[in-house]
Amino acid sequence: MQSFKSDQSADEGAIITSQIVQVAVPLPVRKSEPLCYDYLVPEDLTPSGGLPVGQIVEVPLGKRAVWGIVLSDTPSGDVKADRLKQVISIASLRPLDERHLRFLTHLSDWTMAPFGMVMRMMLSTPKAHLPPPSKIVYHAAQDADSAQAKITPKREKVLGFLAEGHAMSAPELAQETGVSQAVIKTMADQNLLCSHEILDEPSLGYHYAPERLSLLPLSEAQKQVAEGIGATLEAGYNAHLIDGVTGSGKTEVYFQLVAQMMAQHKQILILLPEIALTGAWQSRFESRFGMSPHIWHSSVSAARRRKLWRAVLKGDPVVVVGARSALFLPFTNLGLIIVDEEHEQAFKQEDMVIYHARDMAVMRAHIESVPVVLATATPSLESWVNAGQGAIDQKAAGTKSGTARYQHWHLGARIGTSHLPQIKMVDLKQDRPPAGKWLSQTLLDATKACLEAKQQTLLFLNRRGYAPLSICEACGTKAKCNHCDSWLVTHRLSGARQCHHCGFRQPLRNHCDDCGQEGQMRAYGPGVERLAEEVMAQFPEARVCILSSDTAARPEVAAEMIRAITEGEVDIIIGTQMAAKGHHFPDLTLVGVVDADFGLQGGDLRAAERTYQMLSQASGRAGRGTQSGLAYLQSYEPDNAVFKALISGDRDAFLSLETQMRASAAMPPFGRLAAIILSGVDEASVEKAAKQLGEARPHYRDVSIFGPTAAPIARIRGRYRMRFLIRAPREVNLQKIIQQWLENQRIPSQIFLQIDIDPYSFM
Repeated sequence: MQSFKSDQSADEGAIITSQIVQVAVPLPVRKSEPLCYDYLVPEDLTPSGGLPVGQIVEVPLGKRAVWGIVLSDTPSGDVKADRLKQVISIASLRPLDERHLRFLTHLSDWTMAPFGMVMRMMLSTPKAHLPPPSKIVYHAAQDADSAQAKITPKREKVLGFLAEGHAMSAPELAQETGVSQAVIKTMADQNLLCSHEILDEPSLGYHYAPERLSLLPLSEAQKQVAEGIGATLEAGYNAHLIDGVTGSGKTEVYFQLVAQMMAQHKQILILLPEIALTGAWQSRFESRFGMSPHIWHSSVSAARRRKLWRAVLKGDPVVVVGARSALFLPFTNLGLIIVDEEHEQAFKQEDMVIYHARDMAVMRAHIESVPVVLATATPSLESWVNAGQGAIDQKAAGTKSGTARYQHWHLGARIGTSHLPQIKMVDLKQDRPPAGKWLSQTLLDATKACLEAKQQTLLFLNRRGYAPLSICEACGTKAKCNHCDSWLVTHRLSGARQCHHCGFRQPLRNHCDDCGQEGQMRAYGPGVERLAEEVMAQFPEARVCILSSDTAARPEVAAEMIRAITEGEVDIIIGTQMAAKGHHFPDLTLVGVVDADFGLQGGDLRAAERTYQMLSQASGRAGRGTQSGLAYLQSYEPDNAVFKALISGDRDAFLSLETQMRASAAMPPFGRLAAIILSGVDEASVEKAAKQLGEARPHYRDVSIFGPTAAPIARIRGRYRMRFLIRAPREVNLQKIIQQWLENQRIPSQIFLQIDIDPYSFM
């Protein structure tokens, strides 16, 4: 680990006495240590005693100015003092504390991503480093002579409000009192009010009624879990896995833990796998606590992100809910981390810095010495094994002296009178839909019965758009992306064919660019739009909606669609995985999985696990109200072990089988994998660089290095890709092997090298 200590401790109070400091800059340079440059601190910027370690500063870098972090007071000596560039400005913020710096360093070490790129994610809100804007606030004048000014009812209302000790801006005061801003400014002109300028940076701490923090009525099982975890919240780092079936009330349990931390005025971080989930989740939070949490993701406005970033660093007690990027906020008063739907692949960041937010949340909790709670209905095999379940032996389970890494808490039944849905298979070899159709007669009959009973149906198909493939029937040409080795997906609602890897779009037309024929392009395979077309033809009176990332791209749109479904304004939901996650639709009693085989294709390491998780989550939307639920899975392989486990309800047997298979093959979590990906715009240059790197590969006993070989999708966003895959025993320091392999290799500047520790995508 990179040390941030020089002659003194690197804690927040460690003061740099030299006028020359080393500043880490956000450059993608792959080094074993953070890339730092020496900078001279001008006397007019230097506070008494100098700059502290962790201070965010603005420095020149080439022809531009960047934000960096002071990491050392010992000059590197690479440049003479009289030739050093000077620090431009110091952020109007407290320094980052030593724990946050350690987290950034550990994450850089684990992922093997350049420290500068990890730091850039943390400094992703540059306006937060500038002083907040100022505003004029008004308060009652102490020596005002009201006899010299007429006191109208409106003025009396303002004076009465300000008599309580308030000081507010004109817009805020006008809103509180119901008078115009002109009245307020006239009162100031007549010396009835005084004004002064302050920084516009209110505290974002939570505002709640104390009674909201009391324990809500919980089932005996929920209460046991809430009290069991709650008893450990004061003990520093502890990792907990709440493993509860769909509808068992996991959210209510961890809400009680949130209330416990709020009562102590602690900061709380809750990670959700996708932005679209925040709207519905936020409504549940507001109903429980009578206040809104602070949302953090890419769709939040820059102004709100700036305020929240600064509030978190100041230590304001806030509840932050967000996507994986929220993990990099500079918390200084953190009390609890929660990762909801911990099994979700969406927590894996695949671009630039490649990391798994769930695993890094556990790492941060350990560094911060705070508890972390993972919640799911379908645990990842990694978390399952870390909780000591289904272990082959103690060593395989990662235990010491028989103690699991995570505490396991099980909720095996739904809340109230609802029960888990019955799951049945539809053998598509026997109940085959007509040509060009995708719904079996069994599923059509069940949907009709559901409509007649005034209940809702979810038809689940995890394919966006209208059709995944278009082929010219004249020449056989497939519609492909100009920048990727992938097919273009037809989207009739938006009138375009689109690449789901790079976003390339072309207008939807029935013309073949290869042979020039008109009217010969045909769509093959179903997406949710095509399925909706079939459903509306079969049930023209039904109210149908499509719930996918195309139709509900913004959180507010998704929230409105979920509200409409929840309140019974929709009869049939056509949904992708967005419809399968965490929603409570009380009138939904039937789920039909249109293509249950889809996730099993491709030979992915986690294919069976992910298929089980997705189908269990989708099926679990049925029967969460007062009516019983039923799920049909359409498949050409009804005897697959995944489907047998779903039908029998024996999830633990399935996970135990997966555990044995992974352990026997020494695959994660019982072995280690890493991928090295080389990419560039020139295919020959990428192949040459990969060949040279392959010739320099190290040789270790029990460590296998496969490749180089072209990635299954060899070109993405115009860049050709070659891959290596490294497999090693669990106890091997894989990062060290890769570091030693790469440190003497000269990768051409036009070739981009990425390292993926524990890859989830093999495409």
